[in-house]
Formats: sequence, C-alpha cells, structure tokens
Amino acid sequence: MALALARGSSRRAAVQTTFICIPHTRHYAQAQPGQAATFKSKSLETKNKKAFSRKNRLGAFRSLPPSQLTEPIFKAESSLNPPSFTPDILTENMIGSVTAFDEIPNDPIKYFGTPKQMLLEFRLLSKKCSVIRNITVLTAQELDSAAEAPSHKTRFVLTGAEGSGKSFLLLQAVRYCLAKGWIVIYVPRAKSLVNSTTTHTYDLRTQTYLQPNYAQELLRRIHEVNGAVLQTLTIKDTLNLDRRSFSSGTTLAEIASAGGKDATISSVVLEAFLNELSQQTQIPVLLAVDDFQAVYNLKTAYRDPHFAAIRPFHLSIPRYLLEFASGKRFFQKGAVLGALTAHDPAFPVPIELMDQLNLPGLRPRTAYSKRSKTLQEYAQGLQNLPVPEEFSVKEAAAVFEMWMSDNALTGPANDELFLSKYTESAGRPRAFVWQGILSTLEGTSPTVDESTVLPQIREGRVPLTVF
Repeated sequence: MALALARGSSRRAAVQTTFICIPHTRHYAQAQPGQAATFKSKSLETKNKKAFSRKNRLGAFRSLPPSQLTEPIFKAESSLNPPSFTPDILTENMIGSVTAFDEIPNDPIKYFGTPKQMLLEFRLLSKKCSVIRNITVLTAQELDSAAEAPSHKTRFVLTGAEGSGKSFLLLQAVRYCLAKGWIVIYVPRAKSLVNSTTTHTYDLRTQTYLQPNYAQELLRRIHEVNGAVLQTLTIKDTLNLDRRSFSSGTTLAEIASAGGKDATISSVVLEAFLNELSQQTQIPVLLAVDDFQAVYNLKTAYRDPHFAAIRPFHLSIPRYLLEFASGKRFFQKGAVLGALTAHDPAFPVPIELMDQLNLPGLRPRTAYSKRSKTLQEYAQGLQNLPVPEEFSVKEAAAVFEMWMSDNALTGPANDELFLSKYTESAGRPRAFVWQGILSTLEGTSPTVDESTVLPQIREGRVPLTVF
C-alpha cells in the first residue's frame, strides 16, 4: 500500500504534482505449517471465564468458621417455640398469641408460594410464624359457616391500608381450611397472571387466550397440596379432551397430575378439572387470591396480534377467577377469598371494586366517572371484610416477644424500646416489624463522651472557636 501526497494550489494554472511513495514496512509473521499464528486473538468469553474463575476469587466460596463469629448474637440459640397453628387453637382466648406454621408434606407455602414481603420475613425467622388477631377468629367463623353452603354466598375481599396484614390473614385462612380437610387453591401473586410473564395462545373454541404454562404449574401445585383429598373424588362420565380421554371412575388426582405433566393439554384439563370440582358435593373448596385487584384492571400487559391490550376476562385463568368471584360459577361447598394490594401503581384498585366494596379512593369519583359494565358484573356480590390497620397492644407485644426470642434485637429489649417502636410505626403491622423491630439490626446510635476529644479536633483539622 502507498500513500500519495499531492501539492496543489487554488490558482487556475496547472501546477506540477509531486507523488511521494511510502512503502508498507509493517510485517506480520506468517504461520508455518503445523504452527499457530503469532498474533492469536483471545475471545472475550475466555478472558471472562479466567477472570471470574474460582482460583482468582479467593475467599468468595469460603465461609467464616464458627470460631471467628465472636459476636454474642451468633452464639445465642433461638428460644422461639410457639404453639402450632391448628384449627382448635383459633379461639378468642388465643387472640394476641403467636403460632407457627409447621412443616407438613403438602405445605401450601412450599408449593403455592407466598407474596414477596412475607417470603423475606419467613427467611429471617427461624420458624414461619404469625399472630392470631381478632380478624383471624372472625374469618375462621365465616369459613366454618361456608363449609355447608355454596361458594357464591361467601365471597369476601380483605381490604385495609398498606401493610395491615391482609396477606398473612389470607395465608392463615388457607392453612385453616387445609387442616379442616378442604381443597385449597391459593394464588399468592395474581398479577403474574396479567403482567405478560407467561405464554399465551388464542383458542378458537373458547375465543379466549389460553395460558398453558401457568395452567400446567397451577395443576401441579394443586395436586401436590390436595393429592390425598383429590384421590377420594372420581368423575361419573367419560371426559373426551383434545388429546386425552379419561374414563368414568378416574380420580381428580389423576386428572390434575396429567395436566401438570403436559403443557399441551393443561388448559383443557384445567377447565375440565374446575368443572368437576364445582359439581362435587363432598368436600368444600377454598379459592384464595392475593393481589386480587390485578384481575379487575381493565387492561393487562398481554397484547393481541394488533398490539392492543388484552382484557383480563379474555385470558383463560383470570376469567375463571372472575367467574368464581362474581358467582357466575361456584362450588357446591366452599368460599372465595381475595386480598387487595393497594400500593402497586401498576395494578391499582379499579373504580368498579371501589364502588362494590364502598372503598374511599385517592381520587374523587362521581356517577359520571367512566366504568366498565363487564367488570361491574364480575364485581357484583363481593363483600368487604376490612382488616384493622393497627396492631392492638397485646398483638404488638406478642410480635415483639417473637422477634426478641429469635435474637432479632441487638439493643436491650425493654418496655421503652417496645413502646418507642410501637409509637413510631403507629401500630401498623408491617411498619412495626420492618421499620421498627428490624431497624435495630443496624445498631444503636453511637454515644460521645464529653471528656473525649474528637479525632478531628485532636489532629488539628477543625479549629476550635470560643464564643
């Protein structure tokens, strides 16, 4: 390659041009046969693997030995040993007491999951615990009445301020019904049904969008939690589905297991399973849904082929929840419980639910505010079950002693600390635990002795001024 340098002028007269040829003097070593090239490039992936290898990260995979954990909190054993949460213990005499959710083979916490805030709290505690409140006993009494009545007569929505304990109450209802021999269907995060995190396909037969992956997981979880009870229920007629048929006498456990193993038939199996479950009269059924307002929002995050937002009642599983919540479909015995989450801006409480439950809204609404007639029909008949916004002093004291017994307090556990945290949080359950009790893990404020000279002053960095 050569570079040409031209010497010119802006005048019109012809000017002689001089070319200077510079030879290309840079040479690369040529690879000999059977030898690698001299300039061998290394891929970025190889460099990253070596940089983050186990050998180059000294101490990353090593844990401190117990001998180096010198703080007293690491040496003290937890004295948390509350009684087990059983139906017999839910009496008025036990209000303000802490109970523990025992580890059972068909634990709904393990298979259905829990809301994120509750999951973090259970990971901090050595045992999964909750406090029995007055609203807990009231909800248990309502569920006992619903055990012999159709579910369209018992359709409650747990309402209250943010962090008032609605999710804990819903989980208590699930564990209570499971211990009483009910069939429980628990959806702890209903917004995952409408936030476009699972696949959806259009079905010409039902003219709705199916969610096969979520239907498969839901059937698998229902079978894991209620397998023993579903084994006692059988179908009377033969079920002929798209790719599978079930003869008469097949148990509901086998149907749920088949749908939980194959996503291609899970949507059809879920529909048939819910139909059979709503027709049987032997065992009551509880349908518990957290983030209940998410399925009542007019638009979801799903999009159709024209990129228009899909309505929640056009999705198969949210439509099932709406039909059971409105009473259009119902179980012969059982109840429907929902819990609102008011702090999620992506899925706010819609105006249709506010009207039905008589809830105050952040924005004033009038008779001329825009409403969806379809959602109004799905919200018709829902009853409001308000959860107290504050802990009573007895309930807060039980929660305080629970965390104190589990070594969650770094400072002195006395009445002054309890009353200060209870006052700072205004008695709100979540704020009392997270902004009150757990804030002590950050350590107490340092105290300065007046006789001790600060380091900045001792080194002369800050001049002293006498006024």
